[in-house]
Amino acid sequence: MSDGVTIWANPRCSKSRGAEALLAERGVEVERVLYLETPPSREEIERVLVLLGTDDPRGLTRTGEPLFRELGLADANREQLLDALATHPELIERPVVVRGDRAVVARPPERLLDLLDP
Repeated sequence: MSDGVTIWANPRCSKSRGAEALLAERGVEVERVLYLETPPSREEIERVLVLLGTDDPRGLTRTGEPLFRELGLADANREQLLDALATHPELIERPVVVRGDRAVVARPPERLLDLLDP
C-alpha cells in the first residue's frame, strides 16, 4: 500500500481493537496514535475533518460522553467544539483511520475498508 495508514486508537475501545485487527488481517502497516496519551492539536483535528469531508466537528465528537454534557457543548459552535476536542481528547470519536487524503470514523470497523479500495 503506497499511502501510509494512521489510526487514532484507544486500546480499551472494542471498535479500535476491531479496526486494528481488520487492518492487520489485510497486512496493512499502521501508524498507531494513542490519541488519549498524545492528543492531536486543534490544527490536526481540523485537517482530519477536511479528510472526513466535513467542516462540522460534531462528526468527530462523542456527544454521548458525560463530559460533553458537563461542558455544556450541546449548543456549542464550531470554534468551541474544536477547542473542546483539542483540550479533552476523550471527546474525540474513535477510531479515526486516515489514509492519504481520506479518513473515516471506523464505527463499525468495516467502514475503514472504503479507504483500502483504490
